[in-house]
This record gives sequence, structure tokens and C-alpha cells, in this order.
Amino acid sequence: MEAPVTTGQDGGAAWVLGVDSGGSGLRIALARATADGVAPAAGERRTDEPVRTGPGGIDAGHLLAQLLPAARVLLDQAAPAARIDAVCVGAAGMATLGGRLRAELPQALAAGLGARRLALAADAVTGYAGALGETPGAVAAAGTGMIALGTELRGWRRADGWGHLLGDSGGGAWIGRRGLDAALREHDGRPGGSAALLARAEAAFGPMAGLPGQLYPRADRPAVLASFAPEVARCAAGPEPDPVAAGILAEAAAEIAGTLSAVCPPGGAGRIALTGGLFRLGEPLTGPLAGELARRLPGAEVVEAAGGPLEGALLIAGRLAFGACRLPADPGLLHLVEDRG
Repeated sequence: MEAPVTTGQDGGAAWVLGVDSGGSGLRIALARATADGVAPAAGERRTDEPVRTGPGGIDAGHLLAQLLPAARVLLDQAAPAARIDAVCVGAAGMATLGGRLRAELPQALAAGLGARRLALAADAVTGYAGALGETPGAVAAAGTGMIALGTELRGWRRADGWGHLLGDSGGGAWIGRRGLDAALREHDGRPGGSAALLARAEAAFGPMAGLPGQLYPRADRPAVLASFAPEVARCAAGPEPDPVAAGILAEAAAEIAGTLSAVCPPGGAGRIALTGGLFRLGEPLTGPLAGELARRLPGAEVVEAAGGPLEGALLIAGRLAFGACRLPADPGLLHLVEDRG
């Protein structure tokens, strides 16, 4: 049986826990950290139930009911006599809905896991940390929605992420909605329509007259809209691209580049990473985006993301275990609770 590890601030190694809470449930990983960095995860577990939200925000009790048993299993498998020194929980909605987590998790994780240090982060922050680590730059996270986060390591700059009704410009729901608009225009005989997009929309949703009845009552409207984005990309690809579809993706690229420009460190220098499933649309989107970034941010270096939000949560937890996190604390984006023991 392994002896308890010393804590990071005592100069030894530490066990740290990273948590990524999203729309498909929790991902939880345990890793060994030293002052030099975080080792690959020693174990990972997933849950299939998203953490509930209510009038009080993210449900801390529901998160803990899933997190604590999974963390104990991971720790028992890797180091039964050890305790977890630091935890980072990254969650969608942390900035606006994380009040209960900030109030309840520090004591609960200290009691349940022995964790003396805790970071509560917006998922955009753990995504940034996973992509670029603790270096200045900017990250665009684009899937159904679209948000960008940047830092010069003194404070955070956030742009968009306002949801499909008010923003998320250039994201999957935005592209899908523009594609369906073009399909409906063609159906009506209005300017700006696309026969190719109308054919794709009818294949996906049936007759256009029934589309509002399919879409409007659904709680998952953003995901339904985003499901049409790949169809827009298919129409924009190939030897004879549909000009309306290609124009939609060119506009999406301009929106994404503009959002990144708003959060880049002063001067537009530093590194930029593009994360999220939207970029799997490929050349019809990434081609015009490369041109927009070169035009708007000529001093920036576009790099491949080193990892995802779970890796970012582990990195933040590992740095916090040694009191050395360089990413800037923020009341809503990165809330740090240090040394409770």
C-alpha cells in the first residue's frame, strides 16, 4: 500500500483531480503532479448524466453525488492510502450559475477527499489551459456555440458565448440557422435562397412547411440547428461549391476571427488555438478562417491545441497544488480556494 504523498507546497508529489462538467455528463481524471508538471492521467471515469441546474444555479449536491464516488474509485485504484491535494472543476455556466459550487464545494471536497486546494473554472478557462497551458494568447471554442477567451496572464478577456439567440456568432447553430434560412428563402422564392440547401434541408427535416413545428417546441433547438451545419459545409465543398453555402461559411470565418481579435493580448501577438467540433467541418470553414486570421492578426501564431478541457483542469489542479498557477484568478471565470488544511 502506498504511503500518503506529501503536498505540493511541502516540495513532494501530489495527487490531483480534474473534472470536466458538460452537456453529456462528467469526465473525471486523477493524475500525479510535481513542481515540474502533471503526469498523464492515472485513471479516468465518466458519468452519463449532466449536472442539473435550477433557480439556484448549478446543483452542487448533484455534482458531488457523481463526483465523490468516482474520485474515490480512482484513488483506491491508484493510491489507496493517499489523499487528493488539489481539485479543479471546469463547468459550463460557472460564471453565472456557479454560486452554489463556490459556496458548497470547498468544504465538501475537503471532507470527502482531503483536498486542501480547489479551483472552480468556467469551461472556457479549462479549455484555454488545455489548449495553450499558462502562456499568453487566445482560444476559440466553437461547437454548437462559439466563445473566445484570451489573456496576457494579468486578466481575462472574453467575447461572445451569449447563446444562440443573442450571439454565438459563427458557431454551429449560427451556421445551421443561416443554412435553413437560405433553404426557406429558396422555398418561398425570395432572394438569397439556395436550391442545394433546400434539397439538403428537405432530406433532413421533410417538407419546409413543417420545419417551424419541428423546431420551435424543442428545448434542444441550438443542437438541432447545429446539426445542419455539416450540410452547409457539404454544399460549400467540392468542385462546384454552392455560392450561398460558401458565403455562409466565409461569414462564419469572419465572425470567429473577429471574436478572437477582441480577446487577443494587446498588439495581437501570442498564440491562437482553435478548439471544438465545429472545425471538423474542414476546408470550407478552416480555409477562409486562415485567411481572416492572417489579415486581422498578422502577428499571431496559430497552433494546434495541446489538449482539451479535462487536460486543462488537471494542469490547473497540478499548478494549484504547488501554489504556482499563473493563470489569472477571476471571481466568475477562475475561483481559487487555497490551503484549507
